Amino acid sequence: MLSIPIKLNLPRIPRLVTSLPGPRAQAIVQRDRAVTSPSYTRDYPLVVSRGQGCMVEDVDGNVFLDMTAGIAVTATGHAHPEVVKAIQEQSARLLHMSGTDFYYEPMVELAEQLAIRAPFPHPQSDTAFPAKIFFTNSGAESNEGAIKLARYYTKRSLIVAFLGAFHGRTYGAMSLTGSKAVQRANFGPLVPGVTHIPYGTHASLDYLEQQLFTTILPPQEVAAIVVEAIQGEGGYIVPEDGFLQRIREICDRHGILMVVDEVQAGMGRTGRLFAIEHWGVMPDIITTAKGIASGMPLGAILARPELMTWPPGSHATTFGGNPVACAAGIATLRLLESGLMTNATQMGELLQASLTQLHQRFRRVSLPRGKGLMVAVDLLDEQGNLDHKLRDHIIQEAFLRGLLLLGCGKAAIRFCPPLVIDSDQIQIALEIISEILQQFSCI
Repeated sequence: MLSIPIKLNLPRIPRLVTSLPGPRAQAIVQRDRAVTSPSYTRDYPLVVSRGQGCMVEDVDGNVFLDMTAGIAVTATGHAHPEVVKAIQEQSARLLHMSGTDFYYEPMVELAEQLAIRAPFPHPQSDTAFPAKIFFTNSGAESNEGAIKLARYYTKRSLIVAFLGAFHGRTYGAMSLTGSKAVQRANFGPLVPGVTHIPYGTHASLDYLEQQLFTTILPPQEVAAIVVEAIQGEGGYIVPEDGFLQRIREICDRHGILMVVDEVQAGMGRTGRLFAIEHWGVMPDIITTAKGIASGMPLGAILARPELMTWPPGSHATTFGGNPVACAAGIATLRLLESGLMTNATQMGELLQASLTQLHQRFRRVSLPRGKGLMVAVDLLDEQGNLDHKLRDHIIQEAFLRGLLLLGCGKAAIRFCPPLVIDSDQIQIALEIISEILQQFSCI
């Protein structure tokens, strides 16, 4: 069997050997600008060459501590040996055959493993599964399919989504998204029938029930309420206690489907396979992607079996459920359950405790929020208002010190590292941020 030896020995702490960006990185950035779309968002000129665990090395030999995981994707760390081995072995056997038209075992095996773990009611029969699975290439595609499935099953057209939500940039997903104006500007008309309300509070659900349902949004015409268990790009916002349970109750009362977007929060990031499990709520449909295959392009729609009744040809995909991506997904799921979800819980607690200490020391840092290794803090100005300029400065300065961070929300820094991160690496990250805050006199 073909096997390519992988020998990486990256240090477990940042190591900078050139000014940033280095000469090779500068040259590649210039080449990129000449040929790629300007719609890509690049926060800083990082040109990655290779990765190992929580560390990445750029083309000039600089090594960075990665607290982004490729935007919450490399759940098992960069180039985990078991995932790499699964990819190598599967690619030597079969690269593609399209699960839309044919069958192959890796797709069936991963579907079985996801279905049995879905937080849906479990059937009485030992041979039945609590979910059916449709594989996609991305989170946006998963959410597109969820819209279609909800409308198909309910024969209704209206959808409720939330301000601050991010569900993707393709047309249906973009129509659900309520995060930033630039993501929707000049792209209209969008998919009709979507109404947005504020996220995470009972006051918002009061408004839905007492105002919208009685005036302009007949509940008997609503197909779905689409919600993130923890809002991602909107700021890593954890909803009020009872918020998700109440959405479930509203859906049950009016025959509406509850669709939970777990694209960023799912696949072990919060210490549970799906974040919704923290609240004991059983949705009707779950969408996922990002961490599902440790970096391979894969997503999935999980639905209660009685909902997935659309006929052959009504929804399909050429590359979704690719055999190599599914092999990576199987290896990823095994690693998550053999210790990485436990580590996400433990390291998440340490991260929040360390960020709380940072808040106590620096008045311009908010208290942390989140679950597991899905954590954020806001940056504040002297008056206690959100300060996106300070947030952006910190992210840039962190890069120059060998720490990779990303923003979210209006002024938040998100911490979504690979789930293999250890306590020493968390402390290194916090020390770097502390040095930057001292530089900006945020004490």
